[in-house]
Amino acid sequence: MEHLKRVHNLEHIKILSDGRRLSILRMLIAAPATLTQLGEALGEHPARVRHHLKLLESAGLVEMVDQRVVRGFTEKYYRARARAYLLQEIILPDQKNEESITFLGSHDLALEAMANQLHQLKLHPFGLYVLPVGSLDGLIALRQGIAQIAGCHLLDAETGEYNLPFIRHLFPDRAMRMITLAHREQGLMVAPGNPLAIHSLDDLTREGVQMVNRNQGSGTRLWLDCQLQLHSLPVQALHGYDVEVRTHTAVAEAIQSGKAHSGLGLLAAAQKYQLDFVPLFHERFDLVFPEEQMDNPLFTVMLDYLNSVRFRRIIRQLGGYESDHTGDELHL
Repeated sequence: MEHLKRVHNLEHIKILSDGRRLSILRMLIAAPATLTQLGEALGEHPARVRHHLKLLESAGLVEMVDQRVVRGFTEKYYRARARAYLLQEIILPDQKNEESITFLGSHDLALEAMANQLHQLKLHPFGLYVLPVGSLDGLIALRQGIAQIAGCHLLDAETGEYNLPFIRHLFPDRAMRMITLAHREQGLMVAPGNPLAIHSLDDLTREGVQMVNRNQGSGTRLWLDCQLQLHSLPVQALHGYDVEVRTHTAVAEAIQSGKAHSGLGLLAAAQKYQLDFVPLFHERFDLVFPEEQMDNPLFTVMLDYLNSVRFRRIIRQLGGYESDHTGDELHL
């Protein structure tokens, strides 16, 4: 089972908590490397590096891409595989003339609205650049220093808690802050009038029902995979399970255009595209960032706006959002 495809518990994410494995991944981002080369760079015996490399390979984070015979020995070349580590997929804007905060994480319509509003502020002009890569990939990017803030809604199936268990395991050595953006409603988006009478996940297994899925590592995909396992629904029975998009709006667009009949996503996205909606669950969406960012004046502006009456009004207008706990800090 590949990592980021069916994440059911914290054992998967513990692999990413070790600093040596993160160092190996950073090197494999830059270029393929052999066990010997990694050992030399880390100052470790290749046998020790092999242990970490095999864990990363079994988790689907790295892969062997080539073999070469050098002085009679076969050298295997490895490279990073997980989307979170392929930096060429992330094109950051030119920030030379503008102060900015880079956000990587789960897609959220309220966050997009915040980014637009902050960009328009006249007294404190700066950019909040939102790059939707999924909840888990956002936390990994934050761990690696690629982003300054991440957004997530990862449900731990064992405890029923959102986000906290994952952050504790990914950042055991760093002081972190976690602040609630909002609570959101998710469910199945369907065409107006729900012509195929889709009312549950079981209905996605019916012949002739085509779904569209969220990307691996997203909180929505994690929830779906947990539910499929809980109800013993095989992914092979869901037509379109392997068809992935990165945002809730992309799911809505696929249904509106007739490319799919249903997909899991936000009520706000369904309303935006005038689709019908089958509610399934409520969740908490949190913003996560290192403690030291509290000294960043740009974060002060962002958090002040987060707690403003104006932003709460925008949240409520989106549909399916609750702002009662917006701005609440959760202790790690």
